[in-house]
Amino acid sequence: MTVNQKARAWSPRPLGPSITTPRASFKRADWLKARKSPAPGLMTRAESAESWLLQRCGRWSSALLSGFSEPFPCCRCSCRRRLLSGIMVCFRLAPVPGCGFLLFCLVLGTVSSYALELNLTDSSKATCLYAKWQMNFTIRYETTDKHNKTVTISDFDAAAYNGSVCGDDQNGPKIAVQFGSGFSWIVNFTKEASSTSTYLVDSISFSYDTNDNATFPDAKEKGVFTVNNRVALKIPLNDIFRCNSLSTLEKSDVVQHYWDVHVQAFVQNGTVSTTEFLCDKDKTVTTAMPIVPTTAPSPTKPVVGSYSVVNSNGTCLLATMGLQLNITHDKVASVFNINPNTTNATGSCQPQTALLRLSSSNIKYLDFVFAVKNENRFYLKEVNVSVILVNGSVYSISNTNLSYWDAPLGSSYMCNKEQTVSVSGALQINTFDLRVQPFSVTEGKYSTAQECSLDDDTILIPIIVGAGLSGLIIVIVIAYLIGRRKSYAGYQTL
Repeated sequence: MTVNQKARAWSPRPLGPSITTPRASFKRADWLKARKSPAPGLMTRAESAESWLLQRCGRWSSALLSGFSEPFPCCRCSCRRRLLSGIMVCFRLAPVPGCGFLLFCLVLGTVSSYALELNLTDSSKATCLYAKWQMNFTIRYETTDKHNKTVTISDFDAAAYNGSVCGDDQNGPKIAVQFGSGFSWIVNFTKEASSTSTYLVDSISFSYDTNDNATFPDAKEKGVFTVNNRVALKIPLNDIFRCNSLSTLEKSDVVQHYWDVHVQAFVQNGTVSTTEFLCDKDKTVTTAMPIVPTTAPSPTKPVVGSYSVVNSNGTCLLATMGLQLNITHDKVASVFNINPNTTNATGSCQPQTALLRLSSSNIKYLDFVFAVKNENRFYLKEVNVSVILVNGSVYSISNTNLSYWDAPLGSSYMCNKEQTVSVSGALQINTFDLRVQPFSVTEGKYSTAQECSLDDDTILIPIIVGAGLSGLIIVIVIAYLIGRRKSYAGYQTL
């Protein structure tokens, strides 16, 4: 059986030649070594890949290959490798749809978000199972000091598909994914005994290991935990299931989020179907939409939520804030608060950029992109938004040239007062009780905060003292003038 695995996003079309390497990954150090040393084979491959990147991307790719310093979405990159078992694995990188922000164009690096794609073939090399999807997991666990903490798992760049099978007469198809340190995810499919035209997404199981100190450094209970969800979703045998909308499974201490899902577990005659079977959320609504007033009442102050991003080194981004969106679209004003209890947080951390992505049932994505400037400060550089308005329409906008929340590297930025991020004339984001640290997070805790000018009360003291003294002087002058007038009243001119 051949596994064609693509941890990639969006476009199925290859953009250039493959780079063949006998290693499981081709890191920056390997690339530099290949450029400097005349090792047989590796030098030729590196030069070939660099030549192709230069043709596709120009001088930007040359700078990236040398320093990997600034993101530039000029190309997609791919490589192939053959595992010891003979399984061919194809790995591709490309921008994820809807991100709207600049991504790294690396030969083999990491991107801010991944779509997973699996193409299983049988012994005759015919496709028997196809799936493409995006997902993440939020896990709540108890710490040694008896507090609850949550982590979000969204890094699948090193995912493996060991155990994925097409199925036979005795066993149904199965998708098995392993990633990170001890995480595994399995989907089982079965044919209905009472029907020859449908099959079931039978169950989904997710396992995690709290012995992973990088992800669960202070977990009270150590061990492997598994959450099983019975799904029993019925799908026509000859159709491909599609669900672009956000779907959520919640059980015990794990919340699973899925979106942009395409799957056909029983591919007929080796050809993936073009007939789509839609989930309920993706089906077109034909009922009349409610009339929306031209203005919307302002909601109360939003609930403050805590969000974090975790990578292989542990927590790399922290954010605490209440969020309120103010949108004017087609002369209709919409103001609504973001509820952190129903909002999912994902993201990524790179040396020069960091991403916090929020999503929910009516927020496709709300991206906060941070960047480093002058090698010693960070700031909010970019915001990308796509939301579903109350009338059912989708509003999307992006601004890649912002300059908010500026603070030194190694510290956090804090602003307790209400602050407005003006993304455009039609979109403003109000923040409350804000604190954020997108870089240099240590032990999952905030560093010393730099307060915003709105919170800085030290300047008020001299202003108040000065105003008081000025008022006192005015009172003295007025009293003096009144006293002089009265002193002249008892004398006559000679």
